[in-house]
Amino acid sequence: MASSGVGGVPGSPCGACKFLRRKCAAECVFAPYFCAEDGAAQFAAIHKVFGASNAAKLLQQVAPGDRSELATLQVQVAQAKTQVAQTLAAAGMLTAGNPLLQHQQQQQQAWQIEHESTMTSTQSSGCYSAPRSDGSTSLQDMYCFGEQEEGSYSR
Repeated sequence: MASSGVGGVPGSPCGACKFLRRKCAAECVFAPYFCAEDGAAQFAAIHKVFGASNAAKLLQQVAPGDRSELATLQVQVAQAKTQVAQTLAAAGMLTAGNPLLQHQQQQQQAWQIEHESTMTSTQSSGCYSAPRSDGSTSLQDMYCFGEQEEGSYSR
């Protein structure tokens, strides 16, 4: 006899089986948690993030009394991950379509490359640059430590 899920019509598949397009067995692990009406949409998010097999394994590893809470949590996590991925994709498209943002990103990348090369060269020489009163630094304001001849410290 087919399961119906919570609040479902007897004989109709649960939301998970409906999404997977398979016959819903009486012992279906998803039936109590994914109703025929709304369960397919909820299970679609879980399937996309976790996969049907992994979701079933998780439900089977938990005590039967805690499965309802786990199923709800799986839905929430899957929907949140999907929403974050969509937001990041939209932000990437906005950046790609905006020349001003692209220019700012290029400037930031150039600054990072310059800053990293300066830090590498100063660290290997035993030198560091002190900040000026306005917060900026300059290679002219370089202080060096290490084995140097007396009087050869640069400023």
